[in-house]
Amino acid sequence: MTKQTILGRVTQLAKANINALLDQAEDPQKMLDQLIRDYTSNISEAEQAVAATIGNLRLMEQDHREDVAAAGEWGEKALAASRKADELRAGGSAADADKFDNLAKVALGRQLQSEKEAKTAEPAIASQSEVVDKLKSGLDRMKSKLAELKAKRDELVARAKSAQAQNQMMDSVKNIDVLDPTSEISRFEDKVRREEAKAVGKQELAASSLDAQFEQLDTLGASAEVEARLAALKTAS
Repeated sequence: MTKQTILGRVTQLAKANINALLDQAEDPQKMLDQLIRDYTSNISEAEQAVAATIGNLRLMEQDHREDVAAAGEWGEKALAASRKADELRAGGSAADADKFDNLAKVALGRQLQSEKEAKTAEPAIASQSEVVDKLKSGLDRMKSKLAELKAKRDELVARAKSAQAQNQMMDSVKNIDVLDPTSEISRFEDKVRREEAKAVGKQELAASSLDAQFEQLDTLGASAEVEARLAALKTAS
């Protein structure tokens, strides 16, 4: 996977519109579950690719530091050889002095080579650093979007369960309305009221019979009183 391919893929995934994908889904919950699996896999692949890109950048930076250090070391060697040549020349050893001057030139050549290599690597390092920064930002957005996906999934599942519970409740209410159990209660209540009325009727009937007996008793008592008074009159005469 090339650098541009990695960057393009991460950018594309980070820009994915979750709501647009959901609008196209027949089953949003299944769509989200699949998106989460795919996105998690994509993030894992991207992380490995980004890690490799970062590793390459660190190697380039290490080589650059080594080139800079080498240039410094060759510069010090060139200076030391030049000073030694000056000392020998001042002492009358021109041949030996020339040898050290030649060594100084060799060291300076190595210094120039190291500086050139370090300078040549700087644009590539800058470009690679920019790519790494973009990849890291893309990964951060992908992880943020993954968290958004999971939150959407959890919200959708909760809403689906709530809707299912409401539908079950409404179906139960609908069945109750169809069966109308209150009608059974009403019939039972009518039966109880008829039994209560029957009991009241019996009480009234019993009361009327008792009143008649008392009236008959009163009539008999009056007749006995009349007979007694008649007998008293006859005795008096």
